[in-house]
Amino acid sequence: MRKRRMVAPVAASLSAALLAAGCGGGGGGVTEATGTLEDPITVKWGEPQTELVPTNSNDTNGGTVLNAMFTGLVEYDPETYEPRNAMAKSIERSEDKKTYTVKLKEGWKFHNGEEVTADNFVRAWNYAAYAPNGQQQASFFDRIAGYDEVHPADPDGDGPKEPPEPTAEKMSGLEIVDDHTFTITLKEPFAIFPETIGYEAFSPLPETFFEDKEGFAEHPIGNGPYEFESRTPNESLTLTRYEDYKGEDAGHVDAIKLVVYEKSQTAYQDLQSGNLDMTDEIPTSALAGGRWKEELGDQAISRERLGITTLALPLYDEKFQDPKLRKALSMAIDRESIVKEIFNGAATAAEGWAASSTPAYEPGACGEWCTHDPSRAKELLKEAGGFDGTMTLSYNADGAHKQWMEAVAGNIRNVLDIEVDMNPVPTFGTYQDKMDNQEMPGPYRYGWVADYPNVETFLKPLYGTNGSANYTGYSNEKFDSKLAEADQAATEDKANELYMQAEQQLGQDMPVIPLFTNMVKGGKSERLAKAVMTPRNTPALTALKVAEQTQ
Repeated sequence: MRKRRMVAPVAASLSAALLAAGCGGGGGGVTEATGTLEDPITVKWGEPQTELVPTNSNDTNGGTVLNAMFTGLVEYDPETYEPRNAMAKSIERSEDKKTYTVKLKEGWKFHNGEEVTADNFVRAWNYAAYAPNGQQQASFFDRIAGYDEVHPADPDGDGPKEPPEPTAEKMSGLEIVDDHTFTITLKEPFAIFPETIGYEAFSPLPETFFEDKEGFAEHPIGNGPYEFESRTPNESLTLTRYEDYKGEDAGHVDAIKLVVYEKSQTAYQDLQSGNLDMTDEIPTSALAGGRWKEELGDQAISRERLGITTLALPLYDEKFQDPKLRKALSMAIDRESIVKEIFNGAATAAEGWAASSTPAYEPGACGEWCTHDPSRAKELLKEAGGFDGTMTLSYNADGAHKQWMEAVAGNIRNVLDIEVDMNPVPTFGTYQDKMDNQEMPGPYRYGWVADYPNVETFLKPLYGTNGSANYTGYSNEKFDSKLAEADQAATEDKANELYMQAEQQLGQDMPVIPLFTNMVKGGKSERLAKAVMTPRNTPALTALKVAEQTQ
């Protein structure tokens, strides 16, 4: 994200109080106190769907905060996204490729002064996995031995009102050796395991979390480069630099204020006027003709994105059960025209279900089904028996999606002669809830960014049976089997080869329709000498650097 990996929403104007506090005026030079708690660097943000707890927060807004507040065993370079050891001094794999011995770096502390030990990791992971705790990130731990005992599977797949009772409270695959050493035993070999545990769900949690969970949700305490300062829900959240941070990526700005917006256009205007220091989204209206690059000049931010946008299909609705209908919809969509005319080339038409920038990715899994072919689309619709009634397309209205979603709707309407309505859901949180509860009335906009730099992150969580972000209800035994084979490969290269084979199955079933991969696009103010957007389209708060001060 893993339901969290929806692309985050965008935002409302800065409050009068914030403007009065002074965010730096456009063209007026950098103030003497820039980046302090009294005059923080301001970054566009969106209200998270859930509490700011690593085991339960699964959207990009929450991830932006948690990545700055917590440091796990592994972290990803904000610019290259390559994994590297963080709190882990070493991670050694056994000969059977199932057990990992983790040695922690010593001297690390949580923001409240509590020492970070092996117990903080093991206890947090067990808490996340234990089904009665209802943590949204639980499935990230499903490869660890003993997970099935603490989080028993739904026996009929239909979500019973009374889920099976766990037979254990802790996973047998986690064992503490000493204060700074623990072992992780997996059910089966998983070739890419070490590079997956940089995701925030694997963060440690302090003792105070278990003593007062409600208090922790209001004032989270991490072990990362930034610590929680204050928050006004639906308005802003402020972080300050943790002076005693022991890690490599310590951060440069003393105080950062994340400001909630409801419209990308408003954030963009505030950036231009000097009332916002960084935005992670450019409104569609500014993309035409590359206007945003002309307007922002050297302050524009652009790079490849490790994510993909799709049109997801509610397979729990009988109307969308036939793969021929789903393929007809896909072939009705003119991706190249949308990329050219709406995104002004700042996107790439999708050829499969993973981002083209993913390491070891091979394009073409979607084959002919991702080409624009009106005649074939009409034939497939006829073979599927047509579509009765009005098709409703949904998107979250607090993101820059209206224009391209209307283009998709126009393609379907014009090519397939299907009546199409638009359903703009006001907020991202409400939108996420509708996906969680399988309440989408028809096809809907879905965006996914990688949890870690491997193609597997685009496959198992979204399309694996009961995957953590499998909102469509898709299930295919052949697909699951190929994923399992890839997981147990002897080498990462062999695993990637098998993951690509699993993706081929999606080309036969078309559970969702791949559309395009956007470029990461954002902008910074003159108050910042450096601002980095990660390949996941999130602001790298630790990479922010204040421009040289002037009087």
